[in-house]
Amino acid sequence: MIRIKAGVPRGAGRLPLRRVLALGLPAVWGAMAITYKLACPLAQQNGLGARIGSSAVFFAVGTGLILHVRHVMLRELREVRQVAGAAQSVLLRPLPPRIDGLNIAAAQLSADRCAAVGGDLYEVIATEHGVRVVMGDVRGHGLSAIGTVAAVLGSFREAVHDEAELGSVLRRLERALARHLRERARAEHPSAGAEPDNPVAEEFVTVLLLEIQRDGEVRVLNCGHPWPYLLGPARAELLTRAEPLPPLGPFPLPAELSALPCGRLLPGEALFLHTDGVEDARDGRGRFFPLPAALAEAVGAGPVSPQSVLRAVFTRLLRHAGGRPTDDVALLVLRNDRRHAVRPAGEPVGHRVPRRF
Repeated sequence: MIRIKAGVPRGAGRLPLRRVLALGLPAVWGAMAITYKLACPLAQQNGLGARIGSSAVFFAVGTGLILHVRHVMLRELREVRQVAGAAQSVLLRPLPPRIDGLNIAAAQLSADRCAAVGGDLYEVIATEHGVRVVMGDVRGHGLSAIGTVAAVLGSFREAVHDEAELGSVLRRLERALARHLRERARAEHPSAGAEPDNPVAEEFVTVLLLEIQRDGEVRVLNCGHPWPYLLGPARAELLTRAEPLPPLGPFPLPAELSALPCGRLLPGEALFLHTDGVEDARDGRGRFFPLPAALAEAVGAGPVSPQSVLRAVFTRLLRHAGGRPTDDVALLVLRNDRRHAVRPAGEPVGHRVPRRF
């Protein structure tokens, strides 16, 4: 029978043992060096040969200590990165290849080399109200933006199931962001005492909320984020050119929030969502990344493949930016693989209903 001591975590004894082992080898080497200096007859002599021998012994001990310390530090760094990677993968979890009849491909790259997740966020969730998508971009990048990403994504994952209207989901995100910024301001300035009026005045998040219903109808709410592209055979065009709302954070949402209808996403058509780090990426000569041209080339004349489009655009982006963009980058492609969406009579191909909020 296996017994586990109550109140003691299973791995509690490993850390002290590891520390003892880590200190044991340097102690042994140090004891050997002291023993050599005090007890070895060669160490007591002053001749050139004796000095060379003593120097060799102490050089070997010093080199061993340096290599040991380096090994310990690299091991701890690997463990820290594994823990950080696991936490970040839970935050921005990998998307399944298919969700409710939609073929999905996604990729992201943090501008911070030490982080797997930066200030960009995305999620796709199937609900009773349709497939709901969020794409966002937190001001800043890297590890400093992860807390805000967690607040927005956590609120979205709950709200999409609870709220029937896309506008209500957006209001939930706004409240979650405001609450997170207030808590962060209190943590960063504990001496202020009372809750600050404008905790982080310069913080904001651009957010694109998108809903794809069972018949393919697309509805969108946009707060300062780049508009998606509609992809079809030999076609890549903006979903709409309507004026977006301001980003979340600096200004309150308007009293009336109605989602923008953008027509239907037909079988075989796809939506390409991205953050501004894509179009803002510059090459060595200061030129911006030509996203429309890259999409047109990636789509070609055949059926749209989300994985192929993602791979082609991402590869060209990295080549354009010289290996790594200076801002966080997120890409998301959703293709409608459903077979029963029908375009209403009289609606032309590629028709989208432009409307201002």
